[in-house]
Amino acid sequence: MIEGQNGLNWPYWKRLAAEVDQLGFAGLFRSDHFTNPNPPDLDSLEMIVSLAYLADQTKQIHFGPLVAPISFREPTLLARQAASIDDLSGGRMILGLGAGWQEREHHNFGHELGDIKTRMARFEEGLEVVTRLLRSDEPVTFEGQFFQLRDAILLPRPQRAGGPRILIGGNGLKRTLPLTARYADIWNGIFLTPADFKAHSVRLDELLIAAGRQPGDVKRTMMHQIIFAHDDTDLAQKLNVYRLNPDFHGLSNDELVDHLAANTTAIIGTAKHVIKQIQTYAQAGVEELMLQWFDFEDVEGLRAFATSVLPHI
Repeated sequence: MIEGQNGLNWPYWKRLAAEVDQLGFAGLFRSDHFTNPNPPDLDSLEMIVSLAYLADQTKQIHFGPLVAPISFREPTLLARQAASIDDLSGGRMILGLGAGWQEREHHNFGHELGDIKTRMARFEEGLEVVTRLLRSDEPVTFEGQFFQLRDAILLPRPQRAGGPRILIGGNGLKRTLPLTARYADIWNGIFLTPADFKAHSVRLDELLIAAGRQPGDVKRTMMHQIIFAHDDTDLAQKLNVYRLNPDFHGLSNDELVDHLAANTTAIIGTAKHVIKQIQTYAQAGVEELMLQWFDFEDVEGLRAFATSVLPHI
């Protein structure tokens, strides 16, 4: 998972796409932002165009946004774009959707973010619009506060029945999980401990049954940060920043890694640590992990991860 506003441009994206597609990863996901919450502003490759490139230039991986904000992605156009990209890729597009949260980018580019109540109401309407357009073979009419459809139909119809899979990201028990139970094919938790992920997943099961669906109807995934070290020397260097905390003085590398992992700082360590942590998440019901890879240029690290970790999970 790449933070697209952190300097992503075409040379980086093309190289990452080729490597990830060949190394055995399940997918390649990216954020959808104009900027970061604070300056300086960096390169930020446009999300839809970048995914269209993946659809044409990769063969194995699935891909999508984590997540596209309904606050600045108009849902009828987004549904049309996602269906086209899914068709172009042979069914590998995953449409991640969210309410929007980052105030600075909305202010800078003239989009109305609104308060949390407004965001969630707009998000629910956006989900209704997107899912109706993708899943209905008949013209759709919808009269909402934010969006309206009047005998609208997307043609050609998606090659995959129902169009691209819908992913909803977030941990909210009051709003996000109920919307996931109603609309999503995939739930994406964010930075949860294994125990918290399992508890959220149990609650999602209950909501799905209440909505007339089955627990197996929604895949369970999670986004988390990865701090991967090639070897023990590299690990010691990556842990130096954490050792500035006096509470960590005297801890061995293994002890510090265990502490950081337990407190959901990241999936962190060399291959042996990372494999163990991923297996713990698998036991909690995580079916796929989207790991934030911050250093676009560390292709050797990506290859080392693929060689030393992927065969064991």
